[in-house]
Amino acid sequence: MTDQLTALRASWLFDGTALSADPTVLVEGDRIVAAGPDVPVPDGATLVDLPGATILPGLVDCHVHLAFDSSMDPVARLAERDDAALFAAMAEAARQAVRGGVTTVRDLGDRGYASLGLRDAAATDPSLPHIVAAGPPLTTPGGHCHFLGEGAAGVEALRLAIKERADRGVDVIKIMSSGGNMTPGSRPEVPQYGLDELRAAVDEAHRLGLPITAHAHSTQAIADALAAGVDGLEHVSFMTADGVDEIPAGVLDAMARQPVTLSLTFGFAHRPGVELPPAMASRLPAMLANARRMHAAGANIVVGTDAGISPIKPPDVLRASVPQLREIGLSPTEALHAITARAAATCGLADRKGRLARGYDADVLVVDGNPLDDPGALDRIRAVYVRGVRMV
Repeated sequence: MTDQLTALRASWLFDGTALSADPTVLVEGDRIVAAGPDVPVPDGATLVDLPGATILPGLVDCHVHLAFDSSMDPVARLAERDDAALFAAMAEAARQAVRGGVTTVRDLGDRGYASLGLRDAAATDPSLPHIVAAGPPLTTPGGHCHFLGEGAAGVEALRLAIKERADRGVDVIKIMSSGGNMTPGSRPEVPQYGLDELRAAVDEAHRLGLPITAHAHSTQAIADALAAGVDGLEHVSFMTADGVDEIPAGVLDAMARQPVTLSLTFGFAHRPGVELPPAMASRLPAMLANARRMHAAGANIVVGTDAGISPIKPPDVLRASVPQLREIGLSPTEALHAITARAAATCGLADRKGRLARGYDADVLVVDGNPLDDPGALDRIRAVYVRGVRMV
């Protein structure tokens, strides 16, 4: 028995790379059969007419933390939850992401490998997004996010920790090359690992067939992670103790020349009474100026929202990143590409996610209006399909 065919017909289609008018997207089971302006509706197909709407691929967030609950103190809330309560809270956060059109997430730091269990549950539960899971991040003893797992210092300890994660079945390795803002005693402008340790981590991850991405705020941590050959850089803020460094020319050249993806922490949801912390708000203009230079140099840029870390970072905050992408110089088409097809490639899913084309998973977002002309259209969600199942 074949799966029922569903034909989605709308005013516009953004297929992950370009916009077309008057399209039809044909879905059979959990896959896209065809998508474009010249696709006929087969006899017997269920037709869903969506006048005035745009059909897009489900959005892809390259950096979330499902274990954090978007509260004012997510670390304390995490500590209060046992493993069962944590899993339930993570599942609800994942479902909120789906309701907001985010159908694939890369979880870059959990406790107890909980995201792996949720990833496996998602295989048969269309209310959950596809999850790319890192498990607990690699950090130094007492270092940034040490409360998510044991720390590892030194080359041999890092190799063993990466081997453990590979044995557990993670999809990607996350390493904290600098300190961060959420951990008392940790400073984002201070590196946590030296170049030899980072090189060993990259070597071990790649030996085991895993990509590795580095949390990196400080200029030295960014430079060392690039020199070590990481596949990705998270945040890339160039933070100092009281401001932001301008990108050194050699570092900017390496960003553009090397096969590395820059996952920028864009996207802030508006919440009454909740603003960016003053220390971050004062740095934001300089960070955006640096990001403009990265884009102008030809760096590969995606968005990793860091969803979960505060009230302005809910699970579905990715839609709010588009204005910032445009602000740093991406065209409307490039901005949507960055949170669909390019993001899927960053997550190792270029052949399955982020596109509406034959053979791809039927992860579909439908919004009122044309988001290339009006970024606010992304907030006017009419439907969300996860692997062919309508969830909104």
